[in-house]
Amino acid sequence: MIKVAVGQICSLASLPRNANIIKKLIKAARKSEVEILFLPEASDYLSKNAQHSLELSSTVYTDFLNEIQAEVRRGKGPHIFIGIHEPSGERVRNNHIWISPLGEIEARYQKIHLFDVDIPNGPILKESNSVEPGNTVVPPVSIGPLNIGLGICYDIRFPELALRLRTLGANVLTYPLAFTTTTGKAHWKVLAQARALDTQCFVILAAQCGEHDVDAPTKRESYGQSLIIDPWGEVVVECSTYTDRGPVDEDGDYYELGVAELDMDKLEKVRENMPLWKHKRDDVFGKP
Repeated sequence: MIKVAVGQICSLASLPRNANIIKKLIKAARKSEVEILFLPEASDYLSKNAQHSLELSSTVYTDFLNEIQAEVRRGKGPHIFIGIHEPSGERVRNNHIWISPLGEIEARYQKIHLFDVDIPNGPILKESNSVEPGNTVVPPVSIGPLNIGLGICYDIRFPELALRLRTLGANVLTYPLAFTTTTGKAHWKVLAQARALDTQCFVILAAQCGEHDVDAPTKRESYGQSLIIDPWGEVVVECSTYTDRGPVDEDGDYYELGVAELDMDKLEKVRENMPLWKHKRDDVFGKP
């Protein structure tokens, strides 16, 4: 067993404010003796447009990331997986980074699939206006018995990434997310369960939840319901959605922590009893 947690927040356009909430989650995870804390996409900020994102990203290290690394170093952990923006010329990179208990960045994945949609009666979101797409699958990173494959949000809709990560040895897939309420209501949990069943991996989704303080160009609201799904597709942890979000603390800050122990024996049993990878027809379909 290894104890992990998902942290659920509602990022605003203030990097120092968001950093302070993440530090509260780190302390709460430490108190619960969590070894790995998974945090949402865009934990550093939500922006209203491409120019606003560029402006905010210029202080992502000084106002956000340095603060998180310092807090991790202070308590010697836990491991952190977190979605942030990093500057890249005229656009930003939507990155998923791993911070070790020493506060060092040990891995970085750049989001491959960008969310460019116009939802009827919902938000118009064209991520490529402000974000530079990635083009590399990062091999799973190892922490104890866990081999953790990295994705981000919209990547969860593309099973080829999940299958590739399983082929590379993943037994955990994690996607920090900021799902819209429209797509969340329709597909949120079923996508998580599908990727778990496809790959026989734990799937960990740390989500944004609630209304953000930006218009893009309409109201931006994230679905929430952070999840941990086991390799049999069963829900291990489930946080609130935007409609039943929990209370704020004495500072007026909202956050949730969902803690679970990952049963690696169950994972091995699932893979042994349902040996998908022995039955794959790579000779017909090619190797993921």
